[in-house]
Amino acid sequence: MTTPWGEYDLARFPEDPRDRLRAWDAADTYLLRHLAESGTPLTGPVVIVGDRWGALTTALSARRPTQITDSHLAREATRSNLARAGAEESAVRLLTTQDPPPERIDVLLVRVPKSLGLLEDQLHRLAPGVHEGTVVVGTGMVKEIHTSTLHLFERILGPTRTSLAEKKARLIFCTPLRGIARKANPWPYSYRLPDDVGPVSGRTVVNHAGVFCADRLDIGTRFFLAHLPRSRGAERVVDLGCGNGVLGTAMALVNPEAEVLFADESYQAVASAEATHRANAGGRAEFRVTDGLEGVPSGSVDLVLNNPPFHSHQATTDTTAWRMFSHARRALRPGGELWVIGNRHLGYHLKLRRLFGNSELVAGDAKFVILRAVKKDAGR
Repeated sequence: MTTPWGEYDLARFPEDPRDRLRAWDAADTYLLRHLAESGTPLTGPVVIVGDRWGALTTALSARRPTQITDSHLAREATRSNLARAGAEESAVRLLTTQDPPPERIDVLLVRVPKSLGLLEDQLHRLAPGVHEGTVVVGTGMVKEIHTSTLHLFERILGPTRTSLAEKKARLIFCTPLRGIARKANPWPYSYRLPDDVGPVSGRTVVNHAGVFCADRLDIGTRFFLAHLPRSRGAERVVDLGCGNGVLGTAMALVNPEAEVLFADESYQAVASAEATHRANAGGRAEFRVTDGLEGVPSGSVDLVLNNPPFHSHQATTDTTAWRMFSHARRALRPGGELWVIGNRHLGYHLKLRRLFGNSELVAGDAKFVILRAVKKDAGR
């Protein structure tokens, strides 16, 4: 990535030589070029929100910025890219969306997220640290910035305008106002589940901003809840890519003796899963923000439930699903099972057969399939 401060060799995390997707895009370079050409002072507290793979943070590391991210993978990519650039990790303060934000912000740089709710939550949380002299610049690809995006900046911080588009990217300029009348932050959001969804019928779901289907039960999870596997005794069950934790909470209600591990790379998701579980179920539970099942001992798990994403930001990819399946196979004991739900057209049964040597259709409808794969032995 070429910037006014030099060139940087950047990579996504985890690194995969077969992955042709870059760790930056035109929105990142447009913002960096604007900062240099406009002479924006970068001497006070600089906060970077939503930096997807650490491109902005790495390029501005000499300004000792604070990065705020919801993504464990983005955080690890930032660490890796800082090291590759020869920058000290201590030069950057790494925070998550669940951490208290800085008390004072002189420059606020926002990479617009896919989730409008996450943007709303973060602007509310950051607003107390913003003052009338704060420089606020957002960036994103044209297809990521909508009228509703601009309204959020304007409603929470102050008057907002946009730049001309360059290479399908656009900048957002916001002028903070003192004492702006803003509504209370609506996040986290809770809702009651329907009465026909098995063990979690009528239960309360808690969603922090940015979690998939934050205001309703998605149809894939509803279908999965109708076909849950049996669980008995002191099994170790994993809700992999847990989101708001509905599936893992359902398993905890089905089998109170089970130990349920909720794992996701999103800090917002794991916080949601913990709140949902605590509101509805007892028993042993662990909540882990991680890449797949990194750190989970091999052969220590009896059952994995998985609804893998097939998008990485705007790109459609099966890389995440493949990693999740691979991690599940390693973590499962011989005889342990992976249950996967996915859109019928994604062909997950082929991947499971390659990894496990088997794949069984548990249930299906016009849109979804639920597949079961069994780890046959330690070597296969």
